[in-house]
Amino acid sequence: MLLAVLSLVFVCGGAAGAAAPANARPCASPDAANAYPFCNASLSIPARARALVSLLTLDEKIAQLSNTAGGAPRLGIPPYQWWSESLHGLADNGPGVNFSSGPVRAATAFPQVILTTAAFNRSLWRAVAEAVAVEARGMHNAGQAGLTYWAPNINIFRDPRWGRGQETSGEDPTVAAAYSIEYVQGFQGEYGEEGRIMLSACCKHYTVYDMEKWEGFARYTFNAKVTEQDLEDTYQPPFKTCIQEGRASCLMCAYNQVNGVPMCAHKDLLQKTRDEWGFQGYITSDCDAVAIIHENQTYTSTDEDSVAIVLKAGMDINCGSFLIRHTKSAIEKGKIQEEDIDRALFNLFSVQLRLGIFDKANDNQLFSRLGPNSVCTKEHRELAAEAVRQGTVLLKNDNSFLPLKRSELRHVAIIGPAANDAYAMGGDYTGVPCNPMTFLKGMQAYVSQTTFAAGCKDVPCNTTDGFGEAIEAAKRADIIVLVAGLNLTEEREDQDRVSLLLPGKQMDLIHSIASVTKKPLVLVLLGGGPVDVSFVKQDPRIASILWVGYPGEVGGQVLPEIIFGEYNPGGKLPITWYPESFTAVSMTDMNMRADASRGYPGRTYRFYTGDVVYGFGYGLSYSKYSYSILQAPKKISLSHSSAPDLISRKPAYIRRDGLDYVKTQDIASCEVLKFSVRISVSNDGDMDGSHVVLLFAKSKSSVPGFPIKQLVGFERVHTAAGSASNVEITVDPCKLMSAANPEGVRVLLLGAHVLMVGDEEYELFIEA
Repeated sequence: MLLAVLSLVFVCGGAAGAAAPANARPCASPDAANAYPFCNASLSIPARARALVSLLTLDEKIAQLSNTAGGAPRLGIPPYQWWSESLHGLADNGPGVNFSSGPVRAATAFPQVILTTAAFNRSLWRAVAEAVAVEARGMHNAGQAGLTYWAPNINIFRDPRWGRGQETSGEDPTVAAAYSIEYVQGFQGEYGEEGRIMLSACCKHYTVYDMEKWEGFARYTFNAKVTEQDLEDTYQPPFKTCIQEGRASCLMCAYNQVNGVPMCAHKDLLQKTRDEWGFQGYITSDCDAVAIIHENQTYTSTDEDSVAIVLKAGMDINCGSFLIRHTKSAIEKGKIQEEDIDRALFNLFSVQLRLGIFDKANDNQLFSRLGPNSVCTKEHRELAAEAVRQGTVLLKNDNSFLPLKRSELRHVAIIGPAANDAYAMGGDYTGVPCNPMTFLKGMQAYVSQTTFAAGCKDVPCNTTDGFGEAIEAAKRADIIVLVAGLNLTEEREDQDRVSLLLPGKQMDLIHSIASVTKKPLVLVLLGGGPVDVSFVKQDPRIASILWVGYPGEVGGQVLPEIIFGEYNPGGKLPITWYPESFTAVSMTDMNMRADASRGYPGRTYRFYTGDVVYGFGYGLSYSKYSYSILQAPKKISLSHSSAPDLISRKPAYIRRDGLDYVKTQDIASCEVLKFSVRISVSNDGDMDGSHVVLLFAKSKSSVPGFPIKQLVGFERVHTAAGSASNVEITVDPCKLMSAANPEGVRVLLLGAHVLMVGDEEYELFIEA
């Protein structure tokens, strides 16, 4: 339910806002239903959509095929802008959100997605999506934003150098899939009959997209060569879940080719979303992704061929003007029929009708009362702060150096160019934040004598010109907080990294400051991608390391809360932190599984066989936790007497090495196989904490191509100091303990498996 009361509560800031003008809504007139069948609310949405398409001329139809869709004045249909952005707050990267005119000049800048993901808290994810939706609808009612948003980014963070990995929910397909459900359902706010929605969310970028620009390769022309095995159990699960369980109303096809076919022209993969996954929304191209099919990828011979191939593949709308300019010619040359356009328009108008764009402005009082006062509320700011608190990861804390005691400090020095730069905290797809607070301002609120020295001119840190000032500031202070890491000069859309080391001379700055401090320093790392900080892991001069991702507008507020112990950090890394040596691996190698014969180490914690700086799921706390699996099945029998029809066909095939498998497609009811694991979490420290419990599974058989281990469940639980809490995690073996075979068929390995949480292990047996 929209704005549901969750374990993390937030309140909608409620004043009424200006509704869209009546003359922009063709069905607002009492006589509209008689004049136009598409205004007849007694008809189904599909019937209304078909009626609307039937009234349009060919030119009016073609005008709808762009993100900047033309209107049909004779029918009272206004122009519409499909492209708005809302990745982690409203952003003006696209033309649909406008901060420059109107009463709303800013919106809450929540933490970048990779940091919010590190909280591993589904209710938090949904609450953030709901808050962004409230602000989006408020801006729409003020005439400054649309209703269709192109977020979330649910691609897998496959390579640590990817510039847009910061926008994603990490490297694990189970986590990305879970995040997609919470974001889409929270943002769209489905209500009533026929799938009515408050806003439209869009799962992007479909599919196998995770490279921007690297060593001569560019996303616009890159051909991702991917196996059926990797496609099935790594790249596709988040999109399948986003559609089937999240019920997304939009899908965006990516720039790249997949196995030689441009994604927006890939009929097999696009149609699969509708025929097999039940997708009922619209498919948009990434911006100018159709134009490049002929001009850059040379996949087609003419522009008209490009129009034909994408429309026949199932794409509905083009971000850009390419279809506006070339569709009529494609019809005249016989490349497409008008019916191909009608199919696309049916999908587009169906979503608009679900949004109520044509209907009376006051059809839903909850939506119409939102306005400028619903944006930048104190409740949303507090929610943003809670996301930073829960997502921040404590990577090192020698001798329990943190938390610090304010009463024992007179002078703090905060060093690093990003420490006094609010812009650096936003990350990609950030709009205009409401009231950003720098780390310097936040620290000064706790310790009045807080001095700042940049050390480096900027984050790239190409000179040592500022080292002297920073060293002098460090000598005078009791404690040093040094802010290092990345910003959008290093990683962003259209720019990948070439190194995993800290940029420029940041490493030298850390060594220089550490050599003169009275006490070990605290290192704070900004950025979405992992950084090889092996050099500080064993250095006693650096006592503590905190990763804060891109914390958004409240980063400066939350950092001192954590450093001084008002909040006990409990986030976990959603991506493996690789050593610099990993950069010898080609970024264009899409294979997930390791291949020793060619010295390929594999990717992500599920398949990677090399050394790590910090592993997926790593994260410390000011408390120490221990686990005990209290209850779980010892055996799962697919032919148990209480469920004799679990297997619908021959249940297993035998490999030459004698290992048994069951194809998950042959299991008649995976729902019956689900089981619960009850875990006791003990807080053995002296500080209460909100803690992430990660449950992994692995097979005891060593099977080539099977994951080393994989996440099968997670929960966040609050446990008081010196006490224990119980948490229950439901595991779906078909979905979470299976993997794809080389043919791309998901199989469940029979035999002994091990469930793992922390150091605790529990064995269970799966038999046919």
